[in-house]
Amino acid sequence: MTKQVAVILAGCGAFDGSEIYETTLTLLRLDQLGIGYRCFAPDIEQHHVVNHLTQQADADERRNVLVESARLARGEVTPLTELVADEFDAVIVPGGFGVAKNLSDFATAGDSMQVLESLKEVLAGFREDAKPIGLICIAPVLATRLLGDGIAVTVGKDPGVSGAISAMGGLHRSCSVDDIVVDLEHRVVTTPAYMLATRISEAATGIFKLVDRIDDMMS
Repeated sequence: MTKQVAVILAGCGAFDGSEIYETTLTLLRLDQLGIGYRCFAPDIEQHHVVNHLTQQADADERRNVLVESARLARGEVTPLTELVADEFDAVIVPGGFGVAKNLSDFATAGDSMQVLESLKEVLAGFREDAKPIGLICIAPVLATRLLGDGIAVTVGKDPGVSGAISAMGGLHRSCSVDDIVVDLEHRVVTTPAYMLATRISEAATGIFKLVDRIDDMMS
């Protein structure tokens, strides 16, 4: 495996961490293509913990994003601060509300959001070296804060989120669940996944296309 991709996680679970299906589909496609990968996550406390059965937050429970991400990565996850862009050919961020709660404060701040400083620091190297960046589901909201204005991305058709992207200086493009948006100038690839998907197979089609395009861009 000569190509290497960093995958950045935000916990474990659709409502307070990384979306499990989106992450698994990403890792599956990378492996199918013979691309090496390594998972990273910030060593911080989660914004909150959500009971995924009731979808209610538990005010008394505390969890760590790195520890929770280890559940999803089968224990093989490294602190985000140890991610070195020079060691990888691309980076992918799966979705899940952990992106909007742990990697940023988009869930509460909207278009006034700030991103985690350690994420901004490690992504700077990928941007400077023009290495491909894949953002899935809600993760495209990070683009302007991490990479600058004028980047074309998609979250599907959600008017609230797409409006926030535009307000932050991004260029939102409507997109079906099974497709991708590619900003060739900025080397960014996005897909809606569970912003639109109602079945895992729908999410898989777009995510596989994203990974395939990242693969082409690394060539």
